[in-house]
Amino acid sequence: MFRFILLITAAYGSLLFADNPIITEKYTADPSALVHDGKVYLYAGHDECPSGEHRYVLNEWLCFSSDDLVNWKEHPVPLKANDFDWARGDAWASEVVQRDGKFYWYVTVSHKKIHGKAIGVAVSDKPTGPFKDTRGSALITNDMTTDIKISWDDIDPTVFVDDSGQAYMYWGNTKCRWIKLKDNMIETEGKIHTVEGLPHFTEAPWIHKRGEWYYLSYAYQFPEKTAYAMSKSIEGPWEYKGILNELAGNCNTNHQAIISFKGKDYFFYHTGGIPTNGGSFRRSVCIDYLNYNPDGTMKRVRMTTEGVEPAK
Repeated sequence: MFRFILLITAAYGSLLFADNPIITEKYTADPSALVHDGKVYLYAGHDECPSGEHRYVLNEWLCFSSDDLVNWKEHPVPLKANDFDWARGDAWASEVVQRDGKFYWYVTVSHKKIHGKAIGVAVSDKPTGPFKDTRGSALITNDMTTDIKISWDDIDPTVFVDDSGQAYMYWGNTKCRWIKLKDNMIETEGKIHTVEGLPHFTEAPWIHKRGEWYYLSYAYQFPEKTAYAMSKSIEGPWEYKGILNELAGNCNTNHQAIISFKGKDYFFYHTGGIPTNGGSFRRSVCIDYLNYNPDGTMKRVRMTTEGVEPAK
């Protein structure tokens, strides 16, 4: 159990909060979160950069679960970059989604034979895994997006299944892209589209829906803030709405996940907040509340040390 509790005593009694960062025994980055059967499952990359070095070292993804967002249980490592035979490493940002009783994990890795980053997908019958490569090949490779002359533009997949049952995958660095997925969730359908109207898009798209509105949040500029856009259609057009989360302290990157759980909305992100070696290459996941205005726009996230109260 990896959790510390902060007890705050006030005139009106005692409140329990989850300290930020929420996981303190390991460095965790690029959170995604899934609500399933009354629990939240947190999936994160494992930052393993040695002390004193300045580079991304991620070989595996981690899985934690909680029924209150305060007490977290770590599960055995469910997936590693080298579980994909066609990949040469780099367990970068990912997301897990559920469909028809199975759990699909879309991940960023480096390809062995095709220069650059690629997107793979693994599957499991349980949210905690173990997960296995379900294709034996990449879903997206760098040679599919040749209009950008960098090797890391095919990263950070986020997948959303619309009310109609159509699945969409968004991803990208420098440009945000999307494509439809087939019902089997492991094949693409149709052409790759580019999203317009996202100022200073860097990376880390995340799609969620609330009421009639779709929300596309993303990492903005570098060092990264989080910004967002809204649309009445998951295919756009998207209208930019502004900054959602500010710079994450001493961490250059900013990667978010957004969920609703037990009647409240939550914003997962990472910082370099573990003393004293935390930073851009040794990151840590945090949670704070997400709130909406009456018109559906999102209020700016207030990053806190205390974090959130136990969800009931």
